[in-house]
Amino acid sequence: MTFDDRWALIHRPVPVAAGLGAHIWLSFSPDLHYWGEASTLLTARRGGWWDANKVGLGPPPLLTKNGWLICYHGVRVTASGSIYRLGLALLDRDDPSKVLARGNEWIFGPQAPYEQSGDVPDVVFPCGWILRDDGDTLHLYYGAADSVVCVATASLAQLMSYLEVHPFATS
Repeated sequence: MTFDDRWALIHRPVPVAAGLGAHIWLSFSPDLHYWGEASTLLTARRGGWWDANKVGLGPPPLLTKNGWLICYHGVRVTASGSIYRLGLALLDRDDPSKVLARGNEWIFGPQAPYEQSGDVPDVVFPCGWILRDDGDTLHLYYGAADSVVCVATASLAQLMSYLEVHPFATS
């Protein structure tokens, strides 16, 4: 899908300067070769937030009747190491540079033993999702502790309701 005859790319360039955080960016291209108009889409929050320090896109954005639903991972660094959790944001259907909502709480985190123990403990990392034919059942494929691949099931309607109840529009 194009936006004003331009392709959109959601990515995370890693900053050279330490301490700036790793944010999710949006760029546009007229031909999929030259990219520009780069801007920060979602910032890694500072402080005690679950998505402080680093954020990154998970599966491709999912077009819903309310806009583009994105699932992203957030990293919080603790004295015991990093914890990777998942959150949601909603982008405008016609202008993906507009963040309509961003959940202020994480929706999925490492709880099972295979998510908490492995090559890299306390990691759930979203990789892909499929919306089933019923239009509501969502299968989220994710990596756990950098050791196994898993699938979680959710209701799209419940996820959208969550964003309505827990919005945090802007970073």
